[in-house]
Amino acid sequence: MIDHIHVSHIGRVRSVNEDSVRVCYTDSGYTLGIVADGMGGHKAGDKASQLAVDTIFADLSTLEKGMSSEGLRAALSDAILHANDVVHREAANNEEYRNMGTTVVVLLMDGYSGWIGHIGDSRAYKVTDSKAIQLTEDHTLVNELYKSGQITQSELETHPRRNVLTRALGTDAEVTVSFDPVTLDKGEVLLLCSDGLSNMVSCLHLGQVAGIQEITLAERADRLLQLALLAGGDDNITIALFELNDEVLVASIKEWDS
Repeated sequence: MIDHIHVSHIGRVRSVNEDSVRVCYTDSGYTLGIVADGMGGHKAGDKASQLAVDTIFADLSTLEKGMSSEGLRAALSDAILHANDVVHREAANNEEYRNMGTTVVVLLMDGYSGWIGHIGDSRAYKVTDSKAIQLTEDHTLVNELYKSGQITQSELETHPRRNVLTRALGTDAEVTVSFDPVTLDKGEVLLLCSDGLSNMVSCLHLGQVAGIQEITLAERADRLLQLALLAGGDDNITIALFELNDEVLVASIKEWDS
C-alpha cells in the first residue's frame, strides 16, 4: 500500500482557511488525494473548495475494482467536471457565493500507477533522489506569458500577477481539465499542494525536504509547512504526501527472491 499524510494551515495572514483537502484509500483499494484552493472571498472560497473536494470524493470513492487506466482517467474527468457543475450552480443560485471558484489537483492511483487531474495552480510534484519535478502545468497568466517568451523563468516566479488564473473550477459552466499519467516507485514521493506552499518554498527545497527518507512523511510535511510559514505564510498552506510503505517494499523483494 501507499502511505499518505496531509496537513493544512491557515498561514500567518489570512483570517480563513480557504483550502480543502481529502486523502484516503477507497473501499476498492484506490489511492485518492484531493487538494483545492478556494477563491471568492471570506465564505465563498471556503465553500467552493469544500464543495469541490466533497463532490470529487463522493464520485471516486465508490469506483468498482479493477478499472482500466483509461477507465480511471474517464472517472477522474467525470468527477472533476461534476464538481465544476456543483460549484457553478451553487454560485449562480446564492448571491453570497457569486463568482466563487477553486483550483483543484486530484491524484487517483490503482497500485503504483494512475492519473493526476487538475485545474488552476495547485500543483503535483514527483520527488526522486531529493529532486522535485513539477508534474502539473499552472493555468495562470504568467505561465502563458512565460510559454510565449514574454517573460523569463525568474520573472515568472516573482511576477506581481503570478496568482491570476486563466482557468478555475466553478467560475464557468464549462472548463477543461488537464491530465498527467503518474507512477510511484521505491524511494519516490508524490506531493500535492496549494500555492501557499509552492509560492513560498523553492522547488529545490521541496525536493530536499520531501526526499528525506530517514524521517516519517508526517515529519516531512511538517517541515515543509514550517518553511512556508518562515517564508511569510502569506496564504493558506496545504500539503499531501504519498510514498510506498516498507511492507510493500519487503513483499516485493520476497516475491522477487522466490
